[in-house]
Amino acid sequence: MKVVIDTNVFVSALFSAHGTPRRIIDLWKTGEITLCITKEILEEYIDVLRRFDFIEKYELKRLLDLFKKRMNLIFIAFTSSLSVIKDDPGDNKFIECAVAAQAQYIISGDNHLKALKTYRNIKIVSPAEFLQRHL
Repeated sequence: MKVVIDTNVFVSALFSAHGTPRRIIDLWKTGEITLCITKEILEEYIDVLRRFDFIEKYELKRLLDLFKKRMNLIFIAFTSSLSVIKDDPGDNKFIECAVAAQAQYIISGDNHLKALKTYRNIKIVSPAEFLQRHL
């Protein structure tokens, strides 16, 4: 199953070894879901994660190694520009990626994204909603 994971889910996953966002990331790491990303999304993940000094350096390195290995990952090189979320245009990159990858889900804690609920048959859900539907 192809998913796009919002940055806030990655950040939250590193705060807790047992929380719901961490379970989402574990599903990706074990191959139960396939992560779809673009260069812009990957850059945002890395930029935001590097801001947190308390996140263990080895944890960030392990995550970066998974991206380098393209572990359970689809890298989308080109997307169509969309202007779906007017209040926070930076969120559009997640929708653009999901459309280009033909992903089934965008997993996010962002209220702008979640307010859409669906876009072109792509379901936009919180980590908890995703787990309820698929576990």
